[in-house]
Amino acid sequence: MNVLLIGSGGREHAIAIALKKSPLLKRLYIAPGNPGTARIGNNVDLDVADHSGVIDFCRETAIALVVIGPEQPLIGGLVDELEKRGVLAFGPTRAAAQLEGSKGFTKDLCRDYRIPTARYARFRALEPAMHYLRENGAPIVVKADGLAAGKGVVVAQTLAEAESAAQAMFAGAFGASGAEVVIEEYLEGEEASLFALCDGVRALPFATAQDHKRVGDGDTGPNTGGMGAYSPASVVTPEVEARVMNEIIAPTMRAMRERGAPFKGALYAGLMLTRDGPKLIEYNCRFGDPEAQVILPRLEDDLLKLMLAAARGDLPQDRPRFSPLTALTVVLAAKNYPGTPMTGSEIRKVESAAAVEGVTITHAGTREEGGKLLAAGGRVLNVTALGESVAEAQARAYAAVDLIDWPGGFCRRDIGWREVAREHNYIT
Repeated sequence: MNVLLIGSGGREHAIAIALKKSPLLKRLYIAPGNPGTARIGNNVDLDVADHSGVIDFCRETAIALVVIGPEQPLIGGLVDELEKRGVLAFGPTRAAAQLEGSKGFTKDLCRDYRIPTARYARFRALEPAMHYLRENGAPIVVKADGLAAGKGVVVAQTLAEAESAAQAMFAGAFGASGAEVVIEEYLEGEEASLFALCDGVRALPFATAQDHKRVGDGDTGPNTGGMGAYSPASVVTPEVEARVMNEIIAPTMRAMRERGAPFKGALYAGLMLTRDGPKLIEYNCRFGDPEAQVILPRLEDDLLKLMLAAARGDLPQDRPRFSPLTALTVVLAAKNYPGTPMTGSEIRKVESAAAVEGVTITHAGTREEGGKLLAAGGRVLNVTALGESVAEAQARAYAAVDLIDWPGGFCRRDIGWREVAREHNYIT
């Protein structure tokens, strides 16, 4: 069958690699793709915001399934338009994608269905928000309600920092996404992520991961879209997973059905593992980036078959099979990220890095020009390694990173640090 994959980042490159393994796949198109996906399938110049143009392309090329990687087309209603025209799609409708598109929507849903999460309040004006901050003090979390490329969350350690974040959001730092602000209780614990595949009625646990959102070593500096990740996350024990599925995922699936917006696709639960048990931080309505880069290399089942089943509403009873190996990804970013990145610099010796045993390179913000590979975004490359342990995967990943010649880029040097410490019994 022919498949159209929407997106251009490292997540989509990882999805393309996994889809290519399927015996069901005849031809893979990626819109718009990147230099990495061009080596796997056919990149096509489609404006994914032009839903009619996407549908016309699907008809012209006999597309059997559209896989939507990033959140914007989902929240923009692409799945709705495809379904109206009889084109099967992996991903939620616009109404179901509110789980990611509006933090306030999800917090209210958690309140109504008694899903464990942080205490919160929603604000549409600065002064009431400032009053609430002064009443509650710091540490406290300030979030833009809408999409902000992973940067609309400020974990404020001081009241001054929280007030500054609220002022910036209401002043337009994140455009319409900050027109409403959600202020949350600060939760203590360790963060992790659980992914589930959903068919509108049922949810299958898929995989776990832990990412590193802060830009600097030691989890310092501003939040980013993600500077690295590893999978599986040992802190999500079978007991924790069962609680997440029963107390968080299952009631969410029920809530969305009861609200007339059944959820299909990949549901990504960002969790805080507190002393009182797992609590939901937020949902994403698609595979994570860079989490997809560590989850999908471990998948031993057919991703395309699973996506088709989810889209058709008939997921299998058995959970997908994964390799016992650990995968770890290091993100290489352009200097000045997460501010305005310095683009256009040349990246050399990527092939040497890819030749390291157990290593895969996925492209994100790259472009090719005159036979050269150039940086074209904030997060530019992902170096993923498999290993028998996190320490082994980490060593392989950084050995490959060090072979890449790119003075215009940087990375964190401590991805997986918590798990490596646990493996050495430094922390429990």
